[in-house]
Amino acid sequence: MTTEPTRLIVFDWDGTLMDSEARIVACLQAAIRETGLEPRSEDQLRNIIGLGLREALMTLYPDGSQAQWDALVHHYRHHFLERDDTPSRLFEGAEELIRNLFAQGHFLAIATGKGRQGLDKVLEETGLKDCFHATRCADESFSKPHPAMLLDILDRLGVEADDALMVGDTEYDLLMARNAGVPALGVTYGVHDRERLLKCQPLDCVDSLPAVGTWLDGWLSRAA
Repeated sequence: MTTEPTRLIVFDWDGTLMDSEARIVACLQAAIRETGLEPRSEDQLRNIIGLGLREALMTLYPDGSQAQWDALVHHYRHHFLERDDTPSRLFEGAEELIRNLFAQGHFLAIATGKGRQGLDKVLEETGLKDCFHATRCADESFSKPHPAMLLDILDRLGVEADDALMVGDTEYDLLMARNAGVPALGVTYGVHDRERLLKCQPLDCVDSLPAVGTWLDGWLSRAA
């Protein structure tokens, strides 16, 4: 890869760097049971991964009350942060990719639908916290696909939109990038399929974490 520190790469977390789909679904199912609401299918639960937690739950239960949404948020966070032990691991090659990019001087950031407490927890667990120059979460900004998280990162790091790239596995990631004027790369090994991602007009779509590294090689080389 190039050693020129001229670019910013913003990653989504769940479904892009970490294989956390099963844990998120399990925690959502538990929260729904404890709130006493009508169950939702796994496909329905997978579909909202990537949105901010409250926006996701309101999408699942658009006719719910404020009290029900608050209860869902409470139960989900309790399970995710304290009770659920469903494995969530980095995709193979993710740690190496991030550490290599960091060592070469590139700006790295995260824009995620996770809450701050949840993101800080997994960054500590994976040992990658110090590799990211900026992180933004849905509970401290507008949820994707609103561009606020990306715009905040660009402003904080002093990077122009054309000098950044968003990497994500959902249409919410790619639409956020488009709304912020930032080029995007879709990954199809996460939540949303290739056809759905391509409708959001990313620069490209790749099918594996190693392919992300190869694609970034070319993108960074052209930038240099």
